[in-house]
Amino acid sequence: MTGAESGIGAACAAELAQSGASVALLYYRDREAAEAVAASPAVGRHAVIQADVRSESAIAEAFDRVARDLGVADILINSAGLNQSHTPVADMTLDQWNRMLATDLTGAFLACRRLVRDLRDAKKPGAIVNISSIHASVARAGAADYDAAKAGLASLTATLALETAGLHINVNAIAPGMILTPMNGRAMTDDAYRSSLEASIPWGRAGAPEEVARLACFLVSPAAEYITGATVTIDGGLSLVLGQGA
Repeated sequence: MTGAESGIGAACAAELAQSGASVALLYYRDREAAEAVAASPAVGRHAVIQADVRSESAIAEAFDRVARDLGVADILINSAGLNQSHTPVADMTLDQWNRMLATDLTGAFLACRRLVRDLRDAKKPGAIVNISSIHASVARAGAADYDAAKAGLASLTATLALETAGLHINVNAIAPGMILTPMNGRAMTDDAYRSSLEASIPWGRAGAPEEVARLACFLVSPAAEYITGATVTIDGGLSLVLGQGA
């Protein structure tokens, strides 16, 4: 589990643990937050590992440790990521563009590649879920870096699903809409602001990270073995309102 210290990543780790899985919580900076997730009564056998998903060597070291401490991983949920920069393309620096793609796209690529290699060598089946966004296909001004990274993640998911079907590794993505996580910190503390955003959601409310986690756990379960290459939207109907009212 990458990005396991908060938000959707933390919720996925807890949900997987409740199902009886041993979990490896990969975090970037906030070890205290990752340890707090691991301290949940639901979490049994686990490892807490610092890893910069942008680094090939860091991913290699993290997976090596998982194999030593817990055994070869057979499930991967890629949740590490950054939110949009709110910067127009004309004003965006190359460093900002590269930082976003390295975290939200290349990080998932590196983790997926390592899991597939390990499972191929071990001749074991497995499952991958990449946390994408409805903004992989619904553009927002000021989010070219984020939108491009998530669109790339959708393509990575579909391509990898084709490549690994013969290995019985299913690969899917989840495209959340507005979810109440630290990335939407203002919406979690400012009721009026949150209500103004929720007015655009047909279901009438933002989602909870636990709802995304339950979907992720279904997609990596035996019940979803025949689902691969899919991007499943969980947004309360938000992405359906394109073109409405005009």
